[in-house]
Amino acid sequence: MLTDLFALTRRVAPAMVERVIPPSCRAGVTLRDSVDRRGDEVVIDTPEWSPRRAARHFVPAFSLLAGRRRTFRFELAIATGTGWTPWVASATIGDGEFAPSVACDDVRCDIDVFTTTAARAARLRVRVRGADLDALAEAPWLLTLSASDGTAVGVGAPHGGRAHVGVPPRSQMVEAETVRRRICSPASVAMVLERWGRRLDTIALADEIFHAATDRYGVWPAAIAAAGRHGIAGYLLRFPDWAAAAWCLDRGLPIVASVNYRTGELPGAAMDATDGHLLVLTGYENDDVLVNDPAADTHDEVPRRLRRRDVERAWLERAGVGYVFFDPFVTG
Repeated sequence: MLTDLFALTRRVAPAMVERVIPPSCRAGVTLRDSVDRRGDEVVIDTPEWSPRRAARHFVPAFSLLAGRRRTFRFELAIATGTGWTPWVASATIGDGEFAPSVACDDVRCDIDVFTTTAARAARLRVRVRGADLDALAEAPWLLTLSASDGTAVGVGAPHGGRAHVGVPPRSQMVEAETVRRRICSPASVAMVLERWGRRLDTIALADEIFHAATDRYGVWPAAIAAAGRHGIAGYLLRFPDWAAAAWCLDRGLPIVASVNYRTGELPGAAMDATDGHLLVLTGYENDDVLVNDPAADTHDEVPRRLRRRDVERAWLERAGVGYVFFDPFVTG
């Protein structure tokens, strides 16, 4: 599999962004000086982005590094043999509505993931609404697009070595019965934010991440947006292989990984099976992967050790998407 991560940023140093993206996925970081005001919206259009290999799987993310909640949605267009497709929209993140999305045979979106016919070029747009557009227009932000060719992930060679990122463990299962089985994403994000010095209550963060239109806590861009409101930037990446994940862990960047697995496929995990769960990769030792699994019954039981081949199956061979967070204003 081949994945390119494209990035457009304002008031965040491109060099900072470059150094938190695995080299095998870097597709360049573009600095933008201004945004476009259109009536009651701020609209950010990216340049034309061309992946190294025709892409079929696109995952956008938007970190608006400002404390107030905003409403936004993504729109994607791809180049075909006859020109550019119409803009096809994602689900809206936040309160508010936009005009209905158009239908297009070449571009489809399932909430937050775009799938396309083989695309050799793409453009991304984000529309943002909210109070005080002047402040919004001046805020720092990071807009990214993960573009993957959708081919199979190969089995990784033995990696060796070790890395460990100190991520405070946190269980989702200590929360109220009504939500505790649904908040793996907020619990995982809360762990990583605490690693970056932002200690937040799990339920309060879950309220920020909750996507009312789908009744879900696991909409990926909503998690990235919530972290941005607390000053931590992030991106979503369809990880192409274990080497890219190990690169992040070697540099102190934990990964919130989206996994699904059947009974017996992930021995040592807190749940026997799941059709969708998020946990935090915190390191590795030779061919074992260290994780914080929020589905454990207690905080003390959250840290786990899993076999790397099992993690590859449950993560990379399935959804393969990970959240990577970083402090955009800390250098060194």
